[in-house]
Amino acid sequence: MKKIAVIEGGYSLEKAVSLKSSNTIFENLDRSKFIPTKVLIDKKEWVAYDNDGKYFIDKNDFSYTKNGIKHNFDFAFIIIHGSPGEDGKLQGYFEMIGIPHSTSSPSVTSLTFQKFHCNQFLKNFGVNVAEALLFRLEDKIDETEILRKIGLPCFVKPTNAGSSYGITKVKSLKELIPAIKNAFSYGNEVIIEANIKGREVTNGIYRNKEGLKTLPITEIISENEYFDYEAKYNGKSKEITPADFSKEHTQNIKSLTSFIYKTLGMNGLARMDYIVNENNTPFLIEINSVPGMSKESIIPQMIEEDNKQIKNVLSDIINLKF
Repeated sequence: MKKIAVIEGGYSLEKAVSLKSSNTIFENLDRSKFIPTKVLIDKKEWVAYDNDGKYFIDKNDFSYTKNGIKHNFDFAFIIIHGSPGEDGKLQGYFEMIGIPHSTSSPSVTSLTFQKFHCNQFLKNFGVNVAEALLFRLEDKIDETEILRKIGLPCFVKPTNAGSSYGITKVKSLKELIPAIKNAFSYGNEVIIEANIKGREVTNGIYRNKEGLKTLPITEIISENEYFDYEAKYNGKSKEITPADFSKEHTQNIKSLTSFIYKTLGMNGLARMDYIVNENNTPFLIEINSVPGMSKESIIPQMIEEDNKQIKNVLSDIINLKF
């Protein structure tokens, strides 16, 4: 049986979400095929752990020693949201030491982690994205120019934070600079993005040996101004799966999700977030290359609605590498 490292934790505020997601992965791995072990990676330590204790990871080959016996892994299931699990760092490490993993390549995850750069790249392939500006810490902020190009309301967000951390919906000029300062507290680059009126939807996808599998579409109706952290994890939203679209519009969104996934050369579970405007045109907001898998997360809902078992989806993703 294959020995699977279920890798949780991370260096960002999303660590708490990762710990919940890893429980779903760990509990749903098929014990007739796999032997899973949880591995915590954070700024303090890299440790494998079980009911008996914890064991430090040897970073030379990602092994650990328990009771004098060395244990190696056959596969790394990365379920860290944010750095280093969603920005290419861990992917590069595992590819260097020759351990297959559950996500896209280092270059692809690095790109999808940078929301502005990824959207601008996909814009060249005809993907609709919101009008946006990128600012770095050293850049001068010209509020008049921002309003001329982007308008109000708009969204201010860090380029590389997830779970809606650091995002502000700005509705007046006086809110703009405080929102930018807030976003810079989460990273070195900030996006100011035009607000698109429409329905917020998301679509999951993964690859198995048969090809690409798009999951049912979910519509998100937030009780708050937008789908923020509270809406995502504290029940302040209504999630409708499958979303109420015609067959034609459902297929359009699923086809776009497949196109983006194929264009980027992605692997593993991913989720594309869209705003569908009044003309039923989907605009890509961002790509999640390591989407949440907690009980509150959307991907498990999509899998259930698709009459699939999480256990089988996870097996498909792992078996693709062997």
